[in-house]
Amino acid sequence: MKLLIIGAGGVGTSAAMILKLAGKEAAWAEKVILADYDFSRAKKVAALCAGPRFAAEWIDARDGETIGALIRKHGINFVMNAVDPGFNKTIFDTCLENGAGYLDCALSASVPDPEKPFERVNVKLGDYQFARHEAWKEAGITAIVGSGVEPGMSDVFVRFASDRLFDTIDEVNIRDGDNYTGGGFFGFSVITTIEECLSPPIVWEKGRGWFTTERFSEPEIFSFPGGIGNREVVNVEHEEVVLVPRVIDCNRVTFKYGLPQEFRKLLLNLESVHLTDNNIKIIVGGEPVSPREFLVKVLPSPVESSGAMTGRGCAGAWITGDKDGKRRSVYIYQLADNQECVKKYTTNSVVAQTAVGPVIMMELIDKGIWNLKGVYGPESFDPGPFMERLEKYGFPAGMREMDSEYAEAQDRRYLSSMFRA
Repeated sequence: MKLLIIGAGGVGTSAAMILKLAGKEAAWAEKVILADYDFSRAKKVAALCAGPRFAAEWIDARDGETIGALIRKHGINFVMNAVDPGFNKTIFDTCLENGAGYLDCALSASVPDPEKPFERVNVKLGDYQFARHEAWKEAGITAIVGSGVEPGMSDVFVRFASDRLFDTIDEVNIRDGDNYTGGGFFGFSVITTIEECLSPPIVWEKGRGWFTTERFSEPEIFSFPGGIGNREVVNVEHEEVVLVPRVIDCNRVTFKYGLPQEFRKLLLNLESVHLTDNNIKIIVGGEPVSPREFLVKVLPSPVESSGAMTGRGCAGAWITGDKDGKRRSVYIYQLADNQECVKKYTTNSVVAQTAVGPVIMMELIDKGIWNLKGVYGPESFDPGPFMERLEKYGFPAGMREMDSEYAEAQDRRYLSSMFRA
């Protein structure tokens, strides 16, 4: 595969470092072009990878002509979009025009209902991309959308549970939490965090379809593994709720995130003084920028400030349903320690977790193991080969069998087997 990674920020850097550290296991990536509007940043990452496969280029992700020229210059056959979702449409369309495969970590943006934003959906996450499925299919190329950790790895976990752990599924509940301290509030893209936390949260139910709720609604306490423990989680807008019910037969899908109450208050306060607005323009240093863009400029870079964080982050899918006539409940997850990721990949655990899924998916595409043509989410593919590779790339998954009838029956069988002759 001749790969173009657009964006040399945290996710792009992590993906490149994962490829470098995998050595011969990642030989399928024969060429890796790291491209960024900040050329110095792209050059820095290429130098960090220090190998003949890696090279840096300047790119303007807003300009399809620039992207297309770079694809043609290097004979690129696959593009990893590692920039903010606001660039998705341009990169996605340019890849189709140039016959290059495509992968991103977040779907094209939603547009809230103008009259009842906290009750009903309007334009959903990914609608723009899925509407072009037939064009990609006819072109014989693959676009995998929503392919980071959440969404991405979490969707694979759900498909794995559906295929191998359950006879029927009732609820799919994505749960994300951490025990990070230090490094400030933003451990990931400021823009992405604002958009997913302040957009109307989306829920899916069989018979009702997709609908929205109030921000930070339905708080609950979820116990995370790895020493993180109990965390309050709340509804936010997220791609799994759009992706999972397209493929997995279930009754309800939610996404809840462990947002501290003080961070929720901060976001709402920023919104109240219009600092999260992206539609109006103000002049800063002679340059027109939106208040949100101004906020990004004045806040400390999440990539840099989060390097001081300690603690672990957990991303996972909590699935409930039936197995062998009994109720079952499991949580499949991936844990990452921040300081370990900083030491190994030079990036924080949030972006390192986000990057490993795309690397694995691109390997599976290159080797023809994942071979659907068109526009798909990760839950559309065989999860087995992905799950096998998580440990190879340094991000093993875990599973917690939650309290249930099925777990109790398994415990009784295990105890009985100890005393059999």
